[in-house]
Amino acid sequence: MELEIVDKESRELRSGATEVLTEMGADYHDGVHPKAKHELMESTIEILTGVCSSVDEARRDLAATLGEVAAHTRPRGMELVCSGTHPFSDWANQEISPNPRYHKLVEDMQWLARRLQIFGIHIHVGVRAPEKAIPIVNALTYYIPHFLSLSASSPYWMGRDTGLASSRSKVFEGLPTAGLPYQLSGWDEFETFMGTLISAHTINTIREVWWDVRPHPGFGTVELRVCDGIPTLGEVAAVSALYQCLVEHLNSVIDREGGLATPREWIVRENKWRAARRGIDADIIADEQGNLVHEPTRDIMRKFLQALVLWTRQVEHGKQIQV
Repeated sequence: MELEIVDKESRELRSGATEVLTEMGADYHDGVHPKAKHELMESTIEILTGVCSSVDEARRDLAATLGEVAAHTRPRGMELVCSGTHPFSDWANQEISPNPRYHKLVEDMQWLARRLQIFGIHIHVGVRAPEKAIPIVNALTYYIPHFLSLSASSPYWMGRDTGLASSRSKVFEGLPTAGLPYQLSGWDEFETFMGTLISAHTINTIREVWWDVRPHPGFGTVELRVCDGIPTLGEVAAVSALYQCLVEHLNSVIDREGGLATPREWIVRENKWRAARRGIDADIIADEQGNLVHEPTRDIMRKFLQALVLWTRQVEHGKQIQV
């Protein structure tokens, strides 16, 4: 959860991450806090959970760390906010964190990195085997517009109404290894692709591939990264629960049917744009013929949620149904 540090009086973004994290024992030179760390800009602190067995546990984990960070920011006249962008602060006025990793990113990417005054939510769900990870990532691309629509919270950029529900998603796509994932044939091709990028010095590690949804070999997870910043812990928990249930459902389909459908890349790309433009009111393309789902995303999500709830209840009772 990427948190904006905001001055209590001016409401502008305010540098203070190093000061706060050092006091918490998380200075990047001398110590590492297990659940709070630097991000690209000094006006951001990222908090994260440990490995959790339930969404409720993850929410309580985040709440504890948020409380700890707030105990150090509030006496300094700082507040913590989570949204896809800050509505009016200028990215050109932000200080870069002292971590050498971020200075290298700015050196490599220049303007594309300097303007990354954006904030998101990243959700990891464990996947039981590497051969399942890529099919699940491919299938999840169909749902990228759904999760972007649900979380879209960045209509403003540097004091202007962009006309978009999510300007953050468009800013982030400027990075060469960000945006929609490639639809790969399997884990072997994923490893080959990562090896090519590393050998070519495009990236040093998988951490520098910022796809909207990606496999994370180090954690054994499939990570959803498309979401804008989400303002409350309750909403973070709700989106996390939806994602966890969806990944588990896709896992069960592989077990039952041996594979998953992969949506057409051009449909996914167009649907992501529609979600970024209109958010929860977007009209989603249904098929290659260009037919639309004849109801806005807000109504699709209600039915999608009802189907997943029904599926999870059936699983709890030892039954399986089609979703």
